[in-house]
Amino acid sequence: MSDLFWLTDAQMARLGPFFPKSHGKPRVDDRRNLLEGTSHGDQFGRQKGGRGRLIGQTKGGMNTKLHAIYDSQGRPLNLFVTVGQVSDYIGARALVSSLPKVDWLLGDRGYDANWFREALQDKGIRPCMPGRKQRKATVKYDKRRYKRRNRIEIMFGRLKDSRRVATRYDRCPKVFLSAIALAALVIYWL
Repeated sequence: MSDLFWLTDAQMARLGPFFPKSHGKPRVDDRRNLLEGTSHGDQFGRQKGGRGRLIGQTKGGMNTKLHAIYDSQGRPLNLFVTVGQVSDYIGARALVSSLPKVDWLLGDRGYDANWFREALQDKGIRPCMPGRKQRKATVKYDKRRYKRRNRIEIMFGRLKDSRRVATRYDRCPKVFLSAIALAALVIYWL
């Protein structure tokens, strides 16, 4: 098998039960069909007229933000997409209800808000994030623990190894989020 495909033989063996069964003629290579339809783009999910794209104008051009909850090993658990110029508070508000039972939450200073810190403390989670620069009173946080936040940056970098995610072929936000979820599934969970 060529190195053109993402999936190894072991990963395809795990996915095998989910493909249709062959009745008579031998099946074509499902690996080729799976990747042609998902990683290289297709016509499904595109909306006409430019509505519902969730692409925002920022200083650097058109942009989208991906917010993620990840585990201690750097694997994504929950994902949420917003327009690029929207505050990180929107992503935090959307994901706070789906936080797993953990002791600590690491986040960058974009997620620093009193309501978010209180919501975390109500769930029994200790926040480890630096305060915004505009804060009048400085916020104490564990700087050694905060250095582990590089795992999420590594996770985002690995997700962008998927060309479809990095260049955002999809206009529809649901299809784009599905492409990200598929890339995460292949990279981290198969």
